[in-house]
Formats: sequence, structure tokens, C-alpha cells
Amino acid sequence: MTIRPARADFLDLDRGFAAVNVAVIGDVMLDRFVYGKVERISPEAPIPVLRVDRRTTMIGGAGNAARNVASLGATARLVAVVGPDAAADELRGLFDAEARISGDLAVDPEGGTIVKTRYVAQSQQLLRSDEDGTGRLSPAARAGLLAAVDAAIADAGIVLLSDYGKGVLAPDIVTAIMTRCAAAGRPVVVDPKARDLSRYRGAMVLTPNAVELAAAAGEPVDPADDHAVSRAALGLVRANGFPYLVATRGAHGVSIVGADGSAVHLPARAREVFDVSGAGDTLVAALACGLAAGGSIVDAVQYANAAAGVVVGKLGTATVTPTEVRAAVAGDAEAKSVAAGGAARHAPVFTDAAAAARLTAAWQAEGLKVGVTNGCFDLLHRGHLDVIARARAACDRLVVAVNADVSVRRLKGPTRPVQDQETRAAVLAALADVDLVLIFAEETPAGLIRAIGPDLLVKGGDYTPETVVGADVVTARGGRVMIVPILPGHSTTATVARIAAGGD
Repeated sequence: MTIRPARADFLDLDRGFAAVNVAVIGDVMLDRFVYGKVERISPEAPIPVLRVDRRTTMIGGAGNAARNVASLGATARLVAVVGPDAAADELRGLFDAEARISGDLAVDPEGGTIVKTRYVAQSQQLLRSDEDGTGRLSPAARAGLLAAVDAAIADAGIVLLSDYGKGVLAPDIVTAIMTRCAAAGRPVVVDPKARDLSRYRGAMVLTPNAVELAAAAGEPVDPADDHAVSRAALGLVRANGFPYLVATRGAHGVSIVGADGSAVHLPARAREVFDVSGAGDTLVAALACGLAAGGSIVDAVQYANAAAGVVVGKLGTATVTPTEVRAAVAGDAEAKSVAAGGAARHAPVFTDAAAAARLTAAWQAEGLKVGVTNGCFDLLHRGHLDVIARARAACDRLVVAVNADVSVRRLKGPTRPVQDQETRAAVLAALADVDLVLIFAEETPAGLIRAIGPDLLVKGGDYTPETVVGADVVTARGGRVMIVPILPGHSTTATVARIAAGGD
């Protein structure tokens, strides 16, 4: 099939995600992460000693694809198989906490739940231990799985097969699923694991990585070579009747190859890579959402590529939100503009505290300290800059909350503000020390501080920590309050008065 050109507004796909329902079928697993520090080598053997700080547990494998579907705003129904064990109970508890995911977990009385444990120090994985199942489903598990598949397909707009090669998507089961999807008219997106891609015949698009592409093609494929990737992908597309194949090539980007021989090569979007765990889950989930929302293959892949670029910058089996995707694409545009000699793009400006909180929560999940300061910032002066600079020096990401026009009038009178809220926000967003601007109309910033839950709250003036609005919220969660003395001789009110009197 011919690949149509991409639209400039491909990000608008996420406006339709709320109406998307994805059936995710595949190998679910429990992902455990053990974080700590390495400060010495064991005297017992030449191995590092990890001093454990914290542990986290997440839904992994096909479950991570479902989590990404949900975090993008769509609804996911996961169909998978677990064992009769404590790990399965833990997975069910994690699913119960996910508002947009339902889990149909068939139990295999002869198998076990897959568990992967990763040991991480200073953002680097030291070791991974795997507890795999048997790789084969019992007759009872197979029957339970296919019954759940029937129910999930009936409600879905698109089907996502997440194959980790652990037995759920064995050839005969895939054939049964593909037959059911064809009868129901459901498009299928596959994240494959098998070398023989013919088992997925009938799928709309497959998303192998460079290693999987080479294995399926039966020949070496240089991921840096567009022509080699296109040739291998086209051979697989034509041999198996797929309309499209999307090859993920790591640092070399993503390639879309159609059955008619057309190809589009997109550059990688990741700026900084911390952890590639689950990046393929993010890409295929975003791709399925984009296609189900009515996007073309190129638009959906562009969105998915941007989403994967965000998630590799996080630690652990991570997910991504539309806000993060939009911010990342905007950041790429900024980088290109600066490289070309243009002006840098401003920090993002929000008017919705909940939306801003989703971005700040993602920063905090990466271990970054988030600070908040607030004010009217009517005529930006040296005193404002001093507070902002000191605040940013004390945290990793700074949110500046600026009073909306209606709020300024309540505080300063009917003649203020001198500049409207959009102008004041744009000026603040242009500052290098500012990472996010949030316009708020409430009388105080208490609500936004509760929503964001910052690690640091900064206020300029002669306050005490106890009298700062929101201080109780911040300190209750282990954060701190910082007071920055106002520089003498710098006041917006005094400046406005001088202007009104005809002064300089």
C-alpha cells in the first residue's frame, strides 16, 4: 500500500484517543526494579555490592503495552495468562489500580507467572534475573485465553499482539486470533518475536526491531543503512502479505515500508537515553492508538516515534502521556530552530494545573526535584529575576505560577495588570531558568501546589516559611520552603507609579 505524506499536525491524533479501545493480547509479566548505590566491590567475589534504597513493581511485557495505551488516554483490555501464584495476585492488584485497563488473566494450573527483576545503580542496570514460565500453555489455559480473546475483540477497535516469545502467542494460538480478528473486521498491530513472521499473516502492520528484522529476513541488516532496511522489510511484507512493516532502528530512527515498495525513514527523537526497557511497548501502543484514532500510517508512526523517544529518557518500565509527547516534539523544534540560528522556543505554558501536574510528575518519576514559585510578574524586573534564578539553582525543574488577569485585579486593583496574562506568561517562558509556566485564576496558589506536589516551594519577600501559602503541603511530603529576600529598590508597583507620574 502507498504511504501517504505525513501531516504537520500529527500530534492532533491524541485528541481522538479517549474514544479508542485496544485489545492487548500477549505475554504479561511482573517487572521488579531494585534501585540503589554501588560504593564498593564485594570481598567475596569481584562483583559490585548494591546498597538497596528502594524497590518498585510494575506491570511488564504485554501489560506495559496496555499501560501505555491507558496513559495516552485510550482504554485497554489485556488478555494474558498467569500462574496460580503470588506474583499473579500482585499483578491483579496492580491492574486494580489502573483506571483505564481491565485485565482478563487466564490461569494456567501447570505454569507460573513471569517475573523479571532488574538491579539498577546510578541509572545503570547491573543485573537482570528472570523467572520464566514453561513456555507452553495447558489445554485449560488455552481454552480460557481464547474465550477471553473473543470477548476482548468484540469490544475493541483495534487489536495489539505483544509477543515476548513466552508461549501465549504460539503459532496455533496466533492463527486462531487472526481468524477471529478477520471475521470481526478488526485491524491487528503486532510487536513480533518469532523469526517466522508468517504466523502473523493477516496483520496490518508489524514493528520488529533491527535484530528481529535481520533474523526474520535471514540475513545481516545494517540498521544505519536505509536501503538495506527497506530491502529486508519489503521482502517480508511481500512474502507474508502485510500492508506495512515498521522497522525500529534505535539511534537510526524508524522506517515504514509499504507493500508497493514505498518507504519513509524517520529520524530518532530521543535526546538522552537512560533505559530502553519497554520502549517497544510504548511505540506499538502509540501506533495502535494512532491508527485506531483514524491516523495514516505515517502520522501514527510519527506520534509513536515521539512517544518512544520520551520513554527511553526514563528509568524503569515507563509510560508516556500526550502532554509529554507534545512537549518533546516542541523541544525538538526548539533544538532545530537554535541550530539554524533561530530563536529558542519558550517553556510550555499551561492553564490547567492537572495537565501541568502530569508533566511535573513525570519529571519527579525520573528522580528530578521540582520547584514552584509564584507571583504576578506584571513588569519583570531584576528582583523577579533574582528570585527565579535562586529558585532554579535549588531544583532541577522550575515551575513559575503566574496570576491570571482576574487574580491580579483582585490583588492590585482595577488598573492592573499592565500586561495581560498571555504576555506575562510568554516573557517568563522565555527565561532559561524557567521550565514550565502555569497561569492560575484562583485567589491563592494553594490548589496548584496540591496538584503538583513540588519538592521545593520558593517565595520572594519577608515571609516566614510558616506563612507561605502551600508550605504545609510541601513540608508534609518531605519538601522544603525557601524564602528569597527581595532586592531593595525593585518593585513593579513603584515602577508603575513612576510611569504614571511621568518619571523615567
